[in-house]
Amino acid sequence: MRDSFHPALFLLTGLLWLLVAFVLGLALWLSTILGYPLPQAFRLLHVHGALVGGVAQIILGAMLAFIPPLLMTGKDRPDSHPVLFGMINAGTIGMLIGFALGYSMIIGGAGLLVIAAFLSLLRGALRQARTSLVSPPLNLWFYGTALLALLGGLGVGEAMTAQLFTHQSIGQARLAHIHLNLLGFVTLTIVGTMHNLFPTVLNTRLHSPRLAQVTFFVMPSGIAVLLIGFMLGNLRVDIVAGMILMIGVLLYGYNIVRTWVNAGRPRSAPSDHFLLATFFLVLAVLTGLLVSINSQWSPPPVPFGTLHLMAYTHLAMIGFIFQTILGALSHLLPITLAASRVPSNKKRGPYLAELTKIVEYWRPIQVGSLNLGTIGLALVAALLWQFHLGSLAVKIGAWICSGLLLLGFGIFAGKVCLLYARQPTP
Repeated sequence: MRDSFHPALFLLTGLLWLLVAFVLGLALWLSTILGYPLPQAFRLLHVHGALVGGVAQIILGAMLAFIPPLLMTGKDRPDSHPVLFGMINAGTIGMLIGFALGYSMIIGGAGLLVIAAFLSLLRGALRQARTSLVSPPLNLWFYGTALLALLGGLGVGEAMTAQLFTHQSIGQARLAHIHLNLLGFVTLTIVGTMHNLFPTVLNTRLHSPRLAQVTFFVMPSGIAVLLIGFMLGNLRVDIVAGMILMIGVLLYGYNIVRTWVNAGRPRSAPSDHFLLATFFLVLAVLTGLLVSINSQWSPPPVPFGTLHLMAYTHLAMIGFIFQTILGALSHLLPITLAASRVPSNKKRGPYLAELTKIVEYWRPIQVGSLNLGTIGLALVAALLWQFHLGSLAVKIGAWICSGLLLLGFGIFAGKVCLLYARQPTP
């Protein structure tokens, strides 16, 4: 049983957490639109279920799979990780129970489990780096920076749980907690991975490794300046940080798009998701910059309420993070299943081709519905500048974009079931 806790199990379990959080998120969205908002605790369950149980667990599994090949230390590591699997899922469940009951001690204890899981990962990566015969590639520098940001973000969360911040500083602490986790950990991990994974999907080389190096220095610098702005409570510093981050994501986006162009503009489910996720990353950072500029005035010239905030954050959560995960799973699941089920390299090709064909089923509908649904969230929020919350136009728009998002996720979930059901021919 212990041998079954391979990185693929982390990916699949994380996807299940995302599915539950996704449905809860749509319920929160629709209940707000219909004028019957759910209690605040449901939002905390949605956010932490998605980010800790889903995104963090998928990243943990991906790092367990990617780090040894990058360092060429595949023989110097265990293949199964039952303790890490138990830590990340027990930590997630503990957090959700703590938020549901309102017990900060349970939340803090669960957070320590998540911290311990990633500290164990970091310790193992450092041990492998010391024994590796190759210099750590750029991906690992991204991962190392991302893990430090995660530990900082979780540390701030622990301090918030222990009520170590004053009432005046809790707002800045919450912003630091969110941005260290989302920008520092999740975004840097994805950007670092894409510099290697996207060219692999396209079977080509990255357009410019030098641009990737510049991106590595620019994006963490922007995040550091953003944190300084939060600590000082200075919007102008935040705006400068947003500009630095904008430069970083534009450099990254240019590198990704040019890599795709150089490869002959191929179309597949993984590449479509990755390209559109890059677009949403640029859009989310630009929107965040505009929100900061808008907030300089009191009252702000452009009204910005709860639904606008929900739409803005989900440009990043669904458009960038969730869509990147779907692209990565679309590429990795067929390869992982084929390698585990067919030991022979000669016989593996036809089976892998079958699984890849399943991934491509209804690709335009899957990709199109997810992206239209994500844009629809922003359009529904924009309608509130002209219509009131209970208007027919707002309600129709909310149901349409919710249906599109459910359709896209449902198609992908169905493909995952088909992948696991399709066995190789004897």
